[in-house]
Amino acid sequence: MIVIGEKINGAVPKTGVAIANRDAEYIKELVRMQETAGVSYLDVCASTDADIEYEALCWLIDTVQEVNTIPLCVDSPDPEIILKVFPRVKEPGLINSISLEGNKCELLFPLLRDNPEWKAVALCSGGDVGVSYTAEQKAELAFKIIERAAEYGVTEDRLFLDLLIFDASTRNDTAIEFCKAIRMIKERYPNTIITGALSNVSFTLPVKKALNMAFLTLAMDAGLDSFIGDTTNRDLKALMLATNILIGKDKHCRKYTNAYRKGEIGPIKKD
Repeated sequence: MIVIGEKINGAVPKTGVAIANRDAEYIKELVRMQETAGVSYLDVCASTDADIEYEALCWLIDTVQEVNTIPLCVDSPDPEIILKVFPRVKEPGLINSISLEGNKCELLFPLLRDNPEWKAVALCSGGDVGVSYTAEQKAELAFKIIERAAEYGVTEDRLFLDLLIFDASTRNDTAIEFCKAIRMIKERYPNTIITGALSNVSFTLPVKKALNMAFLTLAMDAGLDSFIGDTTNRDLKALMLATNILIGKDKHCRKYTNAYRKGEIGPIKKD
């Protein structure tokens, strides 16, 4: 499972304060914490007002790169900002995100074409469909994005397709449609990487962890490859490893038992 760590994002209240105050040590601790938890990429998103986003994101990238050992996921809703900060990033990673909205494909697919070691998160939104609620809408947008990418020589295995997870409080069929879409897309394009922002499903609802964990189990069984979330949560990490056993992706339970021996899951062992 490819995990994109979500904590270095100005939309998170404490992180937003740290970015505003240029609290480098707070940001660096988020890097260390998420790397220890085993994330694959560090999402880096300023989430500020548009007029100060470039400066804030530059500071954030520079601060993270003082201590990180894993790749960045450079995150902005503005493709122009991604283009401007791209030269600051020292190692290949992810850009987040491309979609059929506006001129994102025209600006960002050439960037991927010219930097073949990079990959991208692609949101299944925009175009004639707009917001994709049903499995059919999600699959239609995914196919269009994959086809547009191919026009620029970008192969499907470089795309993290974000199928959009909606909050269950307003759309209680979100897991059903998401999982159905995974299967539809994988049938045609088996090498694509399917992802989504896990915590969206529990937005506005209590006992969020239970909903997030239930959704993750269902989605992994359907073929989910990645998620944007928080693996510093020990229970979530244990759930992910346990599910891999039950869907036949952890032969002899080795990853699960190794994680337990290392103290990464289960009760915290006292000295």
